[in-house]
Amino acid sequence: MAGKRHPILTVLVIILVIAIVLGSTMVIAIKTLSPSSYQLFSEKIGVIPVEGTISDSQTVTSELVKFRKDNRIKAIILKINSPGGAIAPSQEIYREIEKTIPTKKVVAAMGTVAASGGYYIAAATNKIVANPGTITGSIGVIMEFVRVEDLLNKIGVDLEIMKSGEFKDIGSPDRKLTAREREILDAMIMDMQKQFVQAIVRGRNLSLEKVQEIADGRIFSGAQAKELGLVDFLGNFQDAVEITKELAGIKGDVTLVYAKKSKFELLDLLLETGAKFTARLLDNIKGRSIAYRWSGISRPDVRESY
Repeated sequence: MAGKRHPILTVLVIILVIAIVLGSTMVIAIKTLSPSSYQLFSEKIGVIPVEGTISDSQTVTSELVKFRKDNRIKAIILKINSPGGAIAPSQEIYREIEKTIPTKKVVAAMGTVAASGGYYIAAATNKIVANPGTITGSIGVIMEFVRVEDLLNKIGVDLEIMKSGEFKDIGSPDRKLTAREREILDAMIMDMQKQFVQAIVRGRNLSLEKVQEIADGRIFSGAQAKELGLVDFLGNFQDAVEITKELAGIKGDVTLVYAKKSKFELLDLLLETGAKFTARLLDNIKGRSIAYRWSGISRPDVRESY
């Protein structure tokens, strides 16, 4: 009986060996002959674009969470091209980066502009790569109000405001700020400035004195920022990829995994642009919110294609 089972076992072993040989041959052939198929076997780096004014954090933070939980993604690059924006969304992105770096390396790759809130979020990453001509810095807080009281007087429009407290209509466009209101707003702005400075000190391991010295809202080129310790490397996006590979211990080629774009991307872009244009018109009438933003950008957005 044992003699009859022996040939069956031998056949099974032969089939297994043939399957292993054929499988190995197919893998080698795919790697050698098909670069696109080779991506299936290469390490992966997630790329998250941060474009234009930072007015919402949901897209970036959700991508950070997704890439952080994906075991196939070995590291993350934030490709930043932004003059900054609202404070809370910038802080939300910063915090999500802080929660990500203990698990995976995160690198900031600066494009044309990475200023104010754009630099704020970069400061949380493991390393920052900028082009020599990148516009960055602008470490500061801005709050703008539009005064239309003279115009209202000329056209004979008078506003009557009822309020529950003295400062409920602070920043109203129909009158100047009072001395007390200026004190209140100055104190709030300086508190948010302190938060900005502390975030850079914590993220970049720089001394408080050094950051305070340059935290006056001025902008820097990427080369200047490198000399000041605000940036780690000068280079382009591909250099950032190589630096990320080295930090993550990746050998050989990598596949860059970008966030999935909407099927209705053009429609989304038109709607987004229209919404931001409307918001800017309303801002010009009502006064802008307090922000980590560089105001040198004359267009609603600065975008790069990938």
